[in-house]
Amino acid sequence: MSGEEFVPLSLTPLLIGIFAAVACALPGNFLLLRKQALIGDAISHVVLPGIVVAFLLTGAISAAPMMLGAAGAAVVAVVLIEAIRRLGRIEPGAAMGVVFTTMFAGGVLLLEQTDTSSVHLDVEHALYGNLESLIWLDATGWSSLLDPQALAHLPVELPRMALTLLAVVLFIAVFWRVLKISTFDEGFARTLGIRTNLLGLALVITAAVAAVAAFDAVGSIIVIAMFICPPAAARMMSNHLEGQVAWSVGFAVLSAVFGYVLAGYGPLWLGAQDAVSAAGMIATVSGLILAVSARFGPCRNRSGAPVGV
Repeated sequence: MSGEEFVPLSLTPLLIGIFAAVACALPGNFLLLRKQALIGDAISHVVLPGIVVAFLLTGAISAAPMMLGAAGAAVVAVVLIEAIRRLGRIEPGAAMGVVFTTMFAGGVLLLEQTDTSSVHLDVEHALYGNLESLIWLDATGWSSLLDPQALAHLPVELPRMALTLLAVVLFIAVFWRVLKISTFDEGFARTLGIRTNLLGLALVITAAVAAVAAFDAVGSIIVIAMFICPPAAARMMSNHLEGQVAWSVGFAVLSAVFGYVLAGYGPLWLGAQDAVSAAGMIATVSGLILAVSARFGPCRNRSGAPVGV
């Protein structure tokens, strides 16, 4: 594919997929090591009703209402979980499962009963996103990367995901030391004066920001897969945190690139006429990488051992 075709049709969707995958995988490493990996799944369920309600109130899809709607849904979820846990006297995991699945189902019902035909907000986009449609129509080739007029018409999802990824990287870089200590020895972290509860909340908020920013472009399938699969695969490749994080970023990028390419060209190579969902293929590739790591990773037999700090 020449630059005249690749830049307008594939460059921006590919970059958005990469940025979303890495932004979710980075906090996913710490959630995995804290045995909170399913929080990514939970976040992807919670944001849907919040985003739908924000759209119903404002009539438009924009970053600020989406973030506020998702934050409000998260607060409601926390309150409901605590109420169910105390009133029903059931363990927290069961309470989480009830609340998150119920809220996601409620969001799906709202989408089904609401006229969202004028915007990219429906059940299909909630699950699969609209990655393939995020093309750069004003681009004419590689020279457009230096053309201010063409750059002004980039899909808004690209700068949004780039800023989100930058925010996630800055958070992890700034709090790297305290995140390592509190993740591996929370009691010791408290003796050093580290406020582990606030740090854990900040980590979850960072993951939520990444999930909300990625939700409209790539859908919940990639969000769920990227929070878990690259960090889990990386865990089997290294027993050191720095190595695990590096591997997870590499796996996230590979999943996005190969998934996007296979979604568009894989069916054609097999004789089919239609492409498949890029989001679904990216998630599938991340699962295959996890399977290969589980079979051949050097640390696969020590995956339950402590990671070196």
